[in-house]
Amino acid sequence: MTADSTPALVKQADADTDGPAPAGPPAARGPRARNTKAYLTYVAAKIAGAAVSLFAVLVTSFFLFRLIPSDPVKQMTGGRRVSTEQLESLRHQFGLDQPMWQQFTTYVGDALTGDFGTSYQFHAPVMDKIVEALPATLLLTGTAYVLYSALGIWLGTRTAWRNGSTSDRFNTALALTLYSVPSFWLGLLLIIVFSVGIGPIPGMFPTGGLESGNETGFAYVLDVAHHMVLPVITLVAVGYAQTLLVMRSSLLDEMGSDYLTTARAKGLRDDAVRRKHAVPNAMLPTFTLMFVNLGHVVAGQILVETVFSWPGLGGLFYQGLSVPDLPLVQGLFFVFATAVILANTLADVLYPLLDPRVGR
Repeated sequence: MTADSTPALVKQADADTDGPAPAGPPAARGPRARNTKAYLTYVAAKIAGAAVSLFAVLVTSFFLFRLIPSDPVKQMTGGRRVSTEQLESLRHQFGLDQPMWQQFTTYVGDALTGDFGTSYQFHAPVMDKIVEALPATLLLTGTAYVLYSALGIWLGTRTAWRNGSTSDRFNTALALTLYSVPSFWLGLLLIIVFSVGIGPIPGMFPTGGLESGNETGFAYVLDVAHHMVLPVITLVAVGYAQTLLVMRSSLLDEMGSDYLTTARAKGLRDDAVRRKHAVPNAMLPTFTLMFVNLGHVVAGQILVETVFSWPGLGGLFYQGLSVPDLPLVQGLFFVFATAVILANTLADVLYPLLDPRVGR
């Protein structure tokens, strides 16, 4: 009887490319192959860790902004002459005359119910101001998130697959440069060049804001899009660079793997090897990064929104710090941190669906 001389790697390629064997049940993958109890324990641990982190953020947000060397009541009076009785009345109105422990317990109790108090400068509930500014932030950072994630993954894949080529060296150098550039500095540079105009380049875009204020209908949509161009370019330039570098590094680690050699030995085209085998495995670190950045979509970009006078959560946070408006900055800080923590927790919970080895 003749021994089977077919190399084991080629047999593995047959299994990967020709589909499952006709006999026997298909091998279980993902969480189905995992011990359900172990997976639930893993998820519970992640949720418990997130709860502890949220409470730590709640405590930190209260004490952190009280370290700012400024009197909120005097800032609210705008430097006008105010009697001592009036100052004391304002402190009593905002609860600033209470002992620190009482302010803390009141803040924690109200925050757990979604009440972050009343803004000193806007004289409105903090949550109402957050809800009012949230759509502008989601529009700006959400648009940038989709663009830089797609661009970073695509370019990261191309540059890694052509490692050492001219395009790889150029894209990697550009990504490293943009990743190291402060976002606010890049935003100011874009304003100088494309809003104010320099040399032969005329000013083509607004210096800031969400809208001109005199457009309706489809013209309003175009006006908002016109105002979004420079801040979106700023966010995309920095975000895509980070995504490209992570995706490129992950794919380079996979390119020497045996399963890719096996797929090539089977006769698969290079494009199919990249799309069906290398990229799905290399996506795991990028998947985590995308969830981290997803949390920043809600948190916004404080410096970029401030530079472009964007009426979102980032700009609102900057206004709150200038007073300091303690209820406002405390509420925003908690919302920002909650978004990041929840996004990280969601990534931790979903990660075993892509890689069953996690959480064993």
